[in-house]
Amino acid sequence: MDFRFLYHRTKYFIINPGKAWDVVHRENRPMQFVRGSFFLPLIILVTVSAFLGSGLFINTTLKPMYSVLTAINTFLFLYLGIYASAFVVKEIMKAMDLGNDFVVAFKLVSYSMAPIFLSLAISKLFESLLFINVLGLYGLYILWLGMEEMVNPPEHKKLPLIIAALAAMLIIFFLLQVILTKLTEAAYFAIFA
Repeated sequence: MDFRFLYHRTKYFIINPGKAWDVVHRENRPMQFVRGSFFLPLIILVTVSAFLGSGLFINTTLKPMYSVLTAINTFLFLYLGIYASAFVVKEIMKAMDLGNDFVVAFKLVSYSMAPIFLSLAISKLFESLLFINVLGLYGLYILWLGMEEMVNPPEHKKLPLIIAALAAMLIIFFLLQVILTKLTEAAYFAIFA
């Protein structure tokens, strides 16, 4: 895990996403590097925040296993959500004749989620700061710039591509949230309560 890479890449995507996408496009790093040095550390940060927030601030009357299940839920939600979203974005690009590269789709989804990861790390730790998740909408702008740089769609396909990708990602994350929350609560109350 390269923490220097994580810090600089996150900073550049927040401050200057156009330049960051240009660097990503030119450097051509493998998916494993992006996963290990960017995607997983940020998901682990959010997971630890969810664990601490659940155990220390949200409901202190529940057993500690609830916090563990909340952390597992958060990890699976983000991990599966990114991969499922990348797969769907790849299929949307394929359907629009814009390429069929899973690595490009994975980079688009992973890097554009940086503001969401950072806002979730804060809001999962302190639930009263839930409104901060609005800052995650900046990820849409990052995704837009990334699609222009990495996919380079013709002008008439830009808006349909971003709308289709956004709709698919929202549906995926919504379904995952509902399913994983129900499973977590069922497991907690059936086994540990």
